[in-house]
Amino acid sequence: MSTTKPVIGMVQGDPAGIGSELMVKLLADDEVRQRADIVVIGAPSVFKRGEDITGHTIERQHTSAFDAGRVCDAALQHIDLAIDGIADVPLSQVSAAGGQSSLNGLKLAFELSKKKRIDGICFMPLNKESMHLGGNPYMDEIGFARDYFGIDTAASEFNIAKGMWNGRVTSHVAMKDVPAMLSEERICQSIELADSTLRMAGYERPRIVVAAYNPHAGEGGIMGREEIDIIRPAVQRMQERQVHVSGPFPADTLWLKVRDGEYDVVVTMYHDQGQIAIKLLGFDQGVSLLAGLPVPVTTPAHGTAFDIAGENKANITPARNAFMMCCDLSEGLAEKGGWYDASRAADNKKLPE
Repeated sequence: MSTTKPVIGMVQGDPAGIGSELMVKLLADDEVRQRADIVVIGAPSVFKRGEDITGHTIERQHTSAFDAGRVCDAALQHIDLAIDGIADVPLSQVSAAGGQSSLNGLKLAFELSKKKRIDGICFMPLNKESMHLGGNPYMDEIGFARDYFGIDTAASEFNIAKGMWNGRVTSHVAMKDVPAMLSEERICQSIELADSTLRMAGYERPRIVVAAYNPHAGEGGIMGREEIDIIRPAVQRMQERQVHVSGPFPADTLWLKVRDGEYDVVVTMYHDQGQIAIKLLGFDQGVSLLAGLPVPVTTPAHGTAFDIAGENKANITPARNAFMMCCDLSEGLAEKGGWYDASRAADNKKLPE
């Protein structure tokens, strides 16, 4: 790997969305190109689509496999993936070919990180429905990553905007399935993951706050007992382990305290409990980080935006922030000697699927 810059694998994302135009705009930015040695992974036709939409032309060398000798070249290294039907995927439509392209790109990036050829991964927006059609048996890319790396402890998506972090106990699952998934053990592991992830990101002692599950934190049990029976015991258990964590507090007010700088990260019980708040407060800047993996993996915290795909008006800021965070984490982790250690998770017990 490069001795002066991190080597970042950039995965194209779904060809039907805004990913190709975001990618090309990033690669046309001199500061981005100077920040890291970049290896693009994906189908040549998707890259060309991004050039056609944006009007930029990026000098590149196409290869069929990673070439260490070309990493520092002025011309970008583009590892070509052959995907049946990829050139014919129309804009703004889900497709099996688009999903297979995303999965194959991620898989190769994971493989390169495992071989220590790249230091971090930044991927453009994926489409979960397309990924399902393309063969992903999991709800999202996190499940796909956990399976590839053989991880059976905590791994989750964190969203970051304007210095605010949001992690969650459950993620891309149906609301009807959430109650059965909430357990003291799972919440402890989510708190531990938040603490470890922010420490790796440079926070000396992260200030963690845990959201309640029920309205008004259950009102002493009259609106539900999850706070009494599950969440508070988990918080107390982690406090005994010297983790700087508070809660559970009502989710509708704790975000005001996070916005005002009282806490660094919120651990929420389910997806929209935190996503609505953080996207309202910082959607134009947000980054998603897949935490708990052995390599930093980031992406802009928005979707494929089929409604504006091909119009060359997607906001580049989240993608740029995601790339820069991936670089920062890659350099910081090289100094620290590695990413999150799953063996440190609470009691090191396997999480249920």
